[in-house]
Amino acid sequence: MEIIQSIQNRIYTVKGERVMLDIDLSELYEVETRTLNQAVKRNSKRFPTDFMFQLTREEWDTIQTQISGHQNERLLRSQFVTLESGKGKHLKYLPYAFTEQGVAMLSSVLNSDKAITMNIAIMRVFVEIRKTLLQQSDIREQIKQIRERLGEHDTQLSHIYDAMENLLDEKAAERKWDQRDRIGFKAG
Repeated sequence: MEIIQSIQNRIYTVKGERVMLDIDLSELYEVETRTLNQAVKRNSKRFPTDFMFQLTREEWDTIQTQISGHQNERLLRSQFVTLESGKGKHLKYLPYAFTEQGVAMLSSVLNSDKAITMNIAIMRVFVEIRKTLLQQSDIREQIKQIRERLGEHDTQLSHIYDAMENLLDEKAAERKWDQRDRIGFKAG
């Protein structure tokens, strides 16, 4: 369960896609980031832009704001090639982001037992996320239907209340008529 949570914490949304960064993948696969990236570059035909892309500075800054302080420090002081002057605070190369398909393709590029095991775990996490999102959309649809029904019921209840008020007004008018002071002769 801990590894699943760890993987879920490493999935970010960039350009509307759920992605994992090369640093996180290399840490999970227990290889250096540059080794992972070299393997990808040697097999570049397997990684089109919808499988893998390099983050822009803005995207990287956005991801950093999403990450907690400890995790952010881990990313900055990772195997990324960094400039000496910033002591690990300025990246020389922006990280690569891998979509679910890109992560799946990594299994054909990295052949270690650890990489295969982690890849299976990562694919299971992506599947669980997709299931959760589908359940949430089902729940949203059900809530929408309930709101529509309640709206219909509100209209029906409003009609019932109006009819009850009319009946009460008629009864009150009858009572006033029956209880009025009579004038004229009384027989009897």
